[in-house]
Amino acid sequence: MKKIKTAIVGTGFMGKVHTENVRRLGNVEVAAVVGSRLERAQKFAESTGIPFATGNLADVLNNKEIEAVHICTPNVQHFPMSLAAIEAGKAVLCEKPLAMTVQEGERLVEAAKAKNTINAVQHNLRYYPVVQQIRQMIAAGDLGEILIVQGTYSQDWLLYETDWNWRLNAEENGKLRAMGDIGSHWMDAVQHLTGLPITAVCADLATFHKTRKRPKGSVETFSAKKTEVTEYEEIKMEGEDFGVVMLHLGNRARGAFTVSQMSAGRKNNFAMEIFGTRAGVAWNQESPDQLWIGHRNEPNQIIVKDASLFYPGAASFADLPGGHSEGYDDSHKQLFKRFYARVADPSAPVEYPTFEDGLRGMVLLEKVGESDAKKAWVQV
Repeated sequence: MKKIKTAIVGTGFMGKVHTENVRRLGNVEVAAVVGSRLERAQKFAESTGIPFATGNLADVLNNKEIEAVHICTPNVQHFPMSLAAIEAGKAVLCEKPLAMTVQEGERLVEAAKAKNTINAVQHNLRYYPVVQQIRQMIAAGDLGEILIVQGTYSQDWLLYETDWNWRLNAEENGKLRAMGDIGSHWMDAVQHLTGLPITAVCADLATFHKTRKRPKGSVETFSAKKTEVTEYEEIKMEGEDFGVVMLHLGNRARGAFTVSQMSAGRKNNFAMEIFGTRAGVAWNQESPDQLWIGHRNEPNQIIVKDASLFYPGAASFADLPGGHSEGYDDSHKQLFKRFYARVADPSAPVEYPTFEDGLRGMVLLEKVGESDAKKAWVQV
């Protein structure tokens, strides 16, 4: 089997996740890492066994042996780095959100089409086996016509005013913080599962910490609880800590969801409930192998992931037998598997979210921000 050489751009939390899980495919070699500084890249390379480290993206883009790049940087760099990679003829897998603005997203979609470049956005939450089972159930009509969707994405890692991360800086993250970071996942997932587009939104966003104390020194994502810091500087906050969105889905369905990064005790509570005219389903990412199925006139069910009992279209997203958990890391691997199948064979089906999906996400985020500013419903 031919080895595909790839490069990881970014040395933080997501850089580690991408490096570890792309290696699980077997036919992909992480040949290089690009850091914001050479020293960071070298440290990352030493700890993960990557043969080449650089602080210059051009070193990777000029290497003809490297066929693909993973963009795992702060959001502000997604557009310029993805565009440069497209122009260099690389397959590009970019973390969400795709860009900082709708206009940047449109340019990336156009550039990828013009260069006929393989492109993907890392919406890994689509790729849990149980999530795919829900999608197949909805497609098969098991739930009937979809009427109601509701849920949350709640975390607590920014609960205190001394919690800090680059995402708190609007210049690096974008105008919407919690909504852009995790709300983008929720909106992508509900559309992917139901096959229905979000057609209108009514949003209310809140910033509970008007200022925060930034440590004098670097802090990695999710690490604040373990970081001992003695010196801070006070920074005014622009992005939201919490958001609630009511929505229209397709022509008839209605719903609502919340996002929060200040919900004490909630570590990564991505939860969805979808109700139709025949049945309902509920799933929570913190219990990824369990699916609740609700009925009106018979007992409700809780089923545990078992690919042998799933619809065939969902079974292919599980690599382990029933009773063997498949979670966060596996969701990344499943997306990577499909992305690299197409890198190896451009005639392979597109079974992953593309830049067009990422652009759709940027449009939704823009509409959420517009709705909050107007305090009114906004059509998408």
